[in-house]
Amino acid sequence: MLKYSCIIVEDEPLSAEILTDYLKQVPFLELRSVCADAIYAMEILQKEKIDLIFLDIHLPKIKGLEFLESLRNPPPVIIVSAYKEYALEGFELNVIDYLLKPVRFSRFLKAVNKLHQQQPVSTLPAAVNPGERTYFFFSVGKKKVKVFLDEILYIESLREYVKISTKEKNILTKFQLSRIEELLSQNNFLRIHRSFIVAKDKISAFTTTDVEINNKQIPIGRSYKELVLALLERGS
Repeated sequence: MLKYSCIIVEDEPLSAEILTDYLKQVPFLELRSVCADAIYAMEILQKEKIDLIFLDIHLPKIKGLEFLESLRNPPPVIIVSAYKEYALEGFELNVIDYLLKPVRFSRFLKAVNKLHQQQPVSTLPAAVNPGERTYFFFSVGKKKVKVFLDEILYIESLREYVKISTKEKNILTKFQLSRIEELLSQNNFLRIHRSFIVAKDKISAFTTTDVEINNKQIPIGRSYKELVLALLERGS
């Protein structure tokens, strides 16, 4: 069974204990660490591959949302908070779910199942056979839709969904953009914004603020700007 490595970022011992107990009851979750602050969580993320973060908002040193914004390629995140007023801001950062304390186990299970349901049905790695076109199957409703990588123009995050755009079609599938980025990391794709991944060879023009693909202007995020422009200007 596929297991997801998790960390809990929570400074309240009782809340951390409850989440730990819930995690142990879910077969596809594996707890790697409980972090009392975001600084410790950053250290864990630098050392290990983490698939899911349970994140409190009111943390010492660095607040939860500030920590999340600081991560270049964050893994999927489920926020666990006593404050519902931060929910909209959390979803704007593409979190999987927003759980209000005290968290019931049934609600916890519903949240983690969103992660479990986001994986593609099947994938083919890039080096199956020389010259063979690489593709993925993505879930669209009750169907599994084949998408060839060389047809993708760009991918846009829409909260817990992504829109994959080609010249012929757009498909909407339940997936996190960070997961898509991992799948495409060895191919012709570049994350240029919190909400956009683009195919580099489909870029027809660019400025310091956006790229143009198929007559559509796609913004370059401020935190991505330096790296993106450097790569584009040297053609890599």
